[in-house]
Amino acid sequence: MAEKRDYYDVLGVSKDASPDEIKKAFRKLAMKYHPDRNPGDKSAEEKFKEINEAYEVLKDSDKRRRYDQFGQAGVGGDADGNPFGGFNGQNIHFDFGGDGFGDMGDLFSQFFGGGTGARRTRERRGRDIELSLTIDFKEAIFGTEKPISYSVDIQCDRCHGDGAEPGHSQKTCPTCHGTGQVVETVSSLFGPIQQAVTCQTCGGDGKVADVKCTKCGGRGVLHTRQTLDLKIPAGVDEGSAIRLNGRGDAIRDGQTGDLFVDIHVRPDKKFTRDGDLILSEEHVGMADAALGCNLDIDTVDGPLTIRIPAGTQSGTDFKLSGHGAPRRGSRTRGPQIVTIKVDTPTRLNREQRRLLQQLRNA
Repeated sequence: MAEKRDYYDVLGVSKDASPDEIKKAFRKLAMKYHPDRNPGDKSAEEKFKEINEAYEVLKDSDKRRRYDQFGQAGVGGDADGNPFGGFNGQNIHFDFGGDGFGDMGDLFSQFFGGGTGARRTRERRGRDIELSLTIDFKEAIFGTEKPISYSVDIQCDRCHGDGAEPGHSQKTCPTCHGTGQVVETVSSLFGPIQQAVTCQTCGGDGKVADVKCTKCGGRGVLHTRQTLDLKIPAGVDEGSAIRLNGRGDAIRDGQTGDLFVDIHVRPDKKFTRDGDLILSEEHVGMADAALGCNLDIDTVDGPLTIRIPAGTQSGTDFKLSGHGAPRRGSRTRGPQIVTIKVDTPTRLNREQRRLLQQLRNA
């Protein structure tokens, strides 16, 4: 894998650039290299991803601080900047902001025609089903398997989905004459208007059963409840979606829909996550920070002892390689960043106060 360019160089700003300077540089480059403005240009698309990745890090003060201290390892390997990415390609994210420049997402949509989705014709297919599933923080890190149960229309096993009683066939719908649609006249402020609607007799198929299936009543599908064991891969994050093809609602003479499971991760009392980074805080006393000490800390893999050097300041970060979240498309894991918080005593007895006074005088 090629080494990534410095994020400041990507945006063309200095390392001491202000947040406004970073935002302005990003917007200028994003307008220039947006894929809709450069259709079919792979180099522009890669440049656009690189620009978005750099901005996602440098706009965030905490991520920027860690990047300045640790480089790429401080911001997580999952910060790939792809605004069309997300787990299994389900999440779409793009940040242009709104202040001082208008809503650039709307601007692109209007200028470039809003993409190809609105122009794509769709074949008859069953309804997609969406479920939500909440898992624990460590289950998201290491992966797990969870049973899920949901209501769904499945293909009728008697008529095999065509709605006709075995031994009988389908015929052209007498209402729509095979078109699947009928024209209705409705009243409006401008007078009567005609519109095409789905035929209620055949449900849009254009055909009806000569003799309806006795099990499904001619629908071609049966409503039931299904339970399955969902395998959740290691490294799944909050807001990810797992797609199971063909697990949605079936439809007569059409394609079965899909099942989407939206993943939510319960917050952990000890750890937070940023891409493939796991973040935590540990507290030490003033004397331990000044003199140095061995500190027992928690990781998702279990307890660990690290060395706190003498003179450690509050807010100092320590990187534990290989103790973070799994990296997408890799068997490796990111680091854990441990931030040290130095506790200043607030209640001192007479002897403690005397000793601290001596230390200050020395």
